[in-house]
Amino acid sequence: VQLVESGGGLAQTGGSLRLTCAASGRTVGANDMGWFRQAPGKEREFVARVWWPTGAAYYADAVQGRFSISKEDANNTVSMQMNNLKPADPGLYYCFEDPQVGPRSWGQGTQVTVSS
Repeated sequence: VQLVESGGGLAQTGGSLRLTCAASGRTVGANDMGWFRQAPGKEREFVARVWWPTGAAYYADAVQGRFSISKEDANNTVSMQMNNLKPADPGLYYCFEDPQVGPRSWGQGTQVTVSS
């Protein structure tokens, strides 16, 4: 599967951005998808994921209540609405897909910058 992220950019503190990840090469309806992020000099960290059996969403504590992830199986996409952006949120945001069989797939990342 190929994953292509879009929607990153510059937002002010307290502002919003919406990220979208489009999957191609196979349907992802029965697979978990989500997002990680990596700030300069730091390790990649989990942000959010959708558990495919129920559509339940899971979030890192740092973004709980501010970010909202959704998976649109008909479009083979996963999106994440990011509200009330904070100075700790900037980084390269990576989409991932966990197939039922085989390794995790990653997108190339989309940059998020937050200005004060």
